[in-house]
Amino acid sequence: MDIEKVVNEINFKNLVPVVIQDFKTLRVLMLGYMNLEAFVKTIETRRVHFYSRSRQKLWLKGETSGNFLNVKDIYLDCDSDTLLITVDPEGPTCHTGRTSCFFRKLEDEWKIID
Repeated sequence: MDIEKVVNEINFKNLVPVVIQDFKTLRVLMLGYMNLEAFVKTIETRRVHFYSRSRQKLWLKGETSGNFLNVKDIYLDCDSDTLLITVDPEGPTCHTGRTSCFFRKLEDEWKIID
């Protein structure tokens, strides 16, 4: 893989949104953001790295919990400004201990679905 060519395809002017999806169930697990450094680390290690907007630094998802996101495939959208990464998760993705960060569904009010 020519990493420089791949990187040049992605619009890293700002942080790039990254949708994380379970490769087996196709369930959306979370949304995070990457800068160039996080993207390159993800490619190198095959584990998802993000740029934390709140901490203002790079972080490896699972570095404290052990719930790593192992990369299966990476897709780039048509505008080259959003990524979809399919993963094989090691445990729950959400910091609440749930499988997905998207566990509240709006009906008449918010209903827990996980």
